[in-house]
Amino acid sequence: MPHDPELVAETRAWVARAEDDLRAGAIVLSAEPPLTAAVVFHAQQAAEKAMKGFLTWHSRPFRKTYNLTEIGGMCVGRDASLEPLLRRAAMLTDYAWKFRYPGEPEYPPREEAEEALDTAREVFDAILARLPEEVRP
Repeated sequence: MPHDPELVAETRAWVARAEDDLRAGAIVLSAEPPLTAAVVFHAQQAAEKAMKGFLTWHSRPFRKTYNLTEIGGMCVGRDASLEPLLRRAAMLTDYAWKFRYPGEPEYPPREEAEEALDTAREVFDAILARLPEEVRP
């Protein structure tokens, strides 16, 4: 039985935006010098959007939040096997605001940015593996 086209389109939109953030993070990581504050921001955004795509697919409403602990907990409520990864990914939450404004620590080190982007990629891949092919970008 085919899936609801609106649900497919909405889920695909979240997943595509998550993929865009992963690409943006990789691009700014390759700059010389790397723009590490932007990398960690895009990592947080990619993980958040992938999780929201998962929740959308499963018709689980969520509020507007950047809190990956909250969003991840909702995902784990649907698929407990995501728990170890999403618990680890919760550390990305602060990157939604940290390093974004003057007065905050200036820039994260390259290693921290690489780790954040790797974690976001793991989240994206794990979520994508649990969604049907038709929602993939």
